[in-house]
Amino acid sequence: MNGGKHATAESITLTIDQNAISCRNGLSVLEAAREHGIDIPTLCWLEGLTLWGGCRLCMVEIEGSPRLFAACATQCTEGMVIHTQSPRLHRYRRTIVEMLLAERNHVCSVCVSNGHCELQAMAQRLGVDHVHLPYRFPRLSVDNSHDFFRLDHNRCILCTRCVRVCAEIEGAHTKDVKGRGIQAAIIHDLDQPWVESQTCTSCGKCVNVCPTGALTHRGTAIGEMIKKHEFLPYLKLMREVHQ
Repeated sequence: MNGGKHATAESITLTIDQNAISCRNGLSVLEAAREHGIDIPTLCWLEGLTLWGGCRLCMVEIEGSPRLFAACATQCTEGMVIHTQSPRLHRYRRTIVEMLLAERNHVCSVCVSNGHCELQAMAQRLGVDHVHLPYRFPRLSVDNSHDFFRLDHNRCILCTRCVRVCAEIEGAHTKDVKGRGIQAAIIHDLDQPWVESQTCTSCGKCVNVCPTGALTHRGTAIGEMIKKHEFLPYLKLMREVHQ
């Protein structure tokens, strides 16, 4: 695949999966790949939000280095040779998805996001038909206090999309993360029930960017919760224009 662009002082050339492409200087490997129709798996990254780099599914191989690199956080350089698909990367990504499934309580058959879940779709894409790791089965709560929305910690993968969209797009800064490691959890304000939040605007942006069934609309039944986040790039652009 060729990018169809000639290199200039503001563009660079590189190779991704044996495809010679050119891209704007300063782009990440993930952005350059997507501009040229090369799909690299992600869960925490979302166009319109700042970089988080937490899911590690976008790891790629770069010739000349033995380690893996996060495509979302690695800037393209002239002459870089990148591989996004290999047996090593496939095993790595499968393990990550299996760890996510084993860490909390994901039961797709009774989830309102069944069939519309990015984690479920990623597992199917990577061929994860069973989990080799022992399940933790943690006892996690469900915050059903809000009039319109629900937070189910059992299905949260801590991608922080909700935290970032609340802070960066809505400007409310309602959500945050408490704790560390497997004890980490999404909270509202000073770790209080959602309905008691003094900052939440009930905009629903956090629900729409959530990749799983962790944040959903109340009243939705199995398979009914469809997320839409196409509004993000537009809102980000409008905010930048006004600033």
